Amino acid sequence: MPKGIEEIVLLDAAFEPQQIQVDVAGGVAVAYSCREPGKETENEDSVAVIPYGPAAAVLVVADGAGGLPAGKRASLTAITTLAESLRTAMERTVILRTAILNGIEAANEAVLALANGSATTMTVLAIEGRQARSYQIGDSEAIVVGQRGLIKLQTTAHSPTGFAVEAGFLDEREALHHAERHLVSNFLGTNDMRIDVGALVKLNLRDTIMVASDGLMDNVHVEEIVDCIRKGPLDDAVSSTVDLARQRMAAARDGQPSKPDDLSLILFRKPNHDAA
Repeated sequence: MPKGIEEIVLLDAAFEPQQIQVDVAGGVAVAYSCREPGKETENEDSVAVIPYGPAAAVLVVADGAGGLPAGKRASLTAITTLAESLRTAMERTVILRTAILNGIEAANEAVLALANGSATTMTVLAIEGRQARSYQIGDSEAIVVGQRGLIKLQTTAHSPTGFAVEAGFLDEREALHHAERHLVSNFLGTNDMRIDVGALVKLNLRDTIMVASDGLMDNVHVEEIVDCIRKGPLDDAVSSTVDLARQRMAAARDGQPSKPDDLSLILFRKPNHDAA
């Protein structure tokens, strides 16, 4: 069995918040997930940190579609299927990009096979040495930011408002208040699922990677997220980001966004690229 394969970290945080820190791919990842404040049903998000050999890792956030049956089952099925597919691919020394694409296709088939009408978004951020690449299905998002706040990568939410922002018809602040912010146009568990593959991004010393569900992205402005995560201990960055999102969920104040939802995120940073 390849080194590190037994170290897959999975958070489902069905009813209680979960946070874990793991050394992976020459850096540190902190993963967190909690359900919507006051919610009686389970958290529909699932989160995973999946090593792919000593110098690579796959960060994944899946958000079961609200309003559809068995959202939690869909997100958990998608992530566990992806993890198992990556396990097999690593044993066969398949290149990471191919392994992820095959794994996402397998995850889509697995959610379709549930045959219960469920669906889930999934955002994947692959780290390989000094490079990162995103794979997007839905409206969970990934960001790569430098220590001084330069955004090197930001995925586009697969939604009417996400595409309007990308096209320049809406700015990001307007999108957070838009009546159609909740609409999503791409899911696993559908026959027309599509994968938005990002360009390779070079990682510099102390760059921070974040993958997060819309529970964060719909409540905190991107510039606020960047300010929280770009420097300082990752534990503190997670705490400040989550606290701000949950304050917003509790009540709308001063025209700020407020959309109660399950919330999940992963932060990753390489303090020393020489370790890769």
